[in-house]
Amino acid sequence: MTKIRGSRLKLFTADVSPEKQAIGKANALIQPNHKAYAQLNKHAYFSQSYTDLHARPFPVSNVPLRVSQVCFLHQEGDSQAVELAHLHALCHRYSVNPPLANASCFYQKMGEYEIRWERHTEFSSYTFLIHDSGLKPFDCPPVALVPIDWLEEISGELIAAVHIDALSKDSVTLERDHLRQYFEGQRLMGSELHNGEAIILSALRLHEDNFNRILLVNSSLNECQSGRVLRALLEIEAYRNMTLLAFPLAQQVSAKVSKMESQLAMLLKKQKDIRSSDDEQQQLAELSSMAANIAEIIASSRYRFDAGSAYYEMVRSRLAELEEKDINELQTFSAFIDRRLSPAYRTVLAAKRRLDDLSSRVDRASDFLRTRIDMAIEAQNQALLTSMDKRAQMQFNLQQTVEGLSVIVMSYYVLALCKYLLDASSSLGVTFNREVALMLLMPVVLISVWMFSRRIKKSIKKIVP
Repeated sequence: MTKIRGSRLKLFTADVSPEKQAIGKANALIQPNHKAYAQLNKHAYFSQSYTDLHARPFPVSNVPLRVSQVCFLHQEGDSQAVELAHLHALCHRYSVNPPLANASCFYQKMGEYEIRWERHTEFSSYTFLIHDSGLKPFDCPPVALVPIDWLEEISGELIAAVHIDALSKDSVTLERDHLRQYFEGQRLMGSELHNGEAIILSALRLHEDNFNRILLVNSSLNECQSGRVLRALLEIEAYRNMTLLAFPLAQQVSAKVSKMESQLAMLLKKQKDIRSSDDEQQQLAELSSMAANIAEIIASSRYRFDAGSAYYEMVRSRLAELEEKDINELQTFSAFIDRRLSPAYRTVLAAKRRLDDLSSRVDRASDFLRTRIDMAIEAQNQALLTSMDKRAQMQFNLQQTVEGLSVIVMSYYVLALCKYLLDASSSLGVTFNREVALMLLMPVVLISVWMFSRRIKKSIKKIVP
């Protein structure tokens, strides 16, 4: 057998050309200098983009496993530093290493249980795990081992709480009546996952301890697959409740929009009866006030509506990952959650759409009224300009009359000066008929004064066009 392998190796090496063999030997002699190309100029987020891919990994564990998760909605003042300080206090109790400064997630073993803390944009999740099973499902959840005084001091408001027990198929009886005792007799929902590799069961209700319960029965999932399923179930619980935060706000906004739509209809109806500029100004003021109220509602609700849409899409994505199939005529998680969540989501979209539509209609009504006011102002300006034109024409005619009179007056004074000259010349012994001389000078003076005034008028026109 060894000879055969040796002969095969010789045949294989014989097929390789001498050039390729030389290249292979040359490559083998090359010693890579990692420091040379590791110092290339990198973008500021070069390393972070790779690190973020592996942030918040799913728990790798096989059955049996008990999990408790609580999610707290951030309130004003609930900073990351406050949560880290609270985690430091818990680590001090168990004498374990605390989280790093500015950390957004923290995983640590705390005695009998493991804690996984993750800070999200709007909420923080605290997950507690025990890698064994109780006497029966949900008998002793991991959260029961956490110091109660520490739990009560967690910042924020509780928005989601769930227990998940993961068991092997052989350790639990899959009979509906038998399983209902673990859910306080509530009606169950369930499905098969990944072609029968696991089964999930839940009533999707709050039980006596104000926690939801989910039972995961593992048939053939490996530890990585069960970890991904576990993370999907936890995210569905958190994101489902975060999605529904937008629903009561959408109802409030819809009620306000309905009231404002009626007000807008009344204002538009009154536009037919407007007779004066005071009425127009008053209605424009009412429309401006309504537009300001709409802008305030949009500013206070748009983030929650957009966040609700994003959470809804994440819930659908996590449900799709489960690949559910019906079992024993039970309603699947996807069918139940979609039936309850989709109407709430559509209500949010409708409230957002109605609010945007109302804002557009108010803007159009305001533009129409402003156009009407502008046209009225233009008509007033046109009438004022016409009046000013008539007044300017009257002033021009009066000026022409004054100019004619001024020629006569100036001619009279010039002739008077000429008379004084003629009287003075007669005293010097010059004899002529003064009346005839004045008569002859009169047209000459009139023409001269008229031409002089015209020259002055032309020179003024050149200076002031």
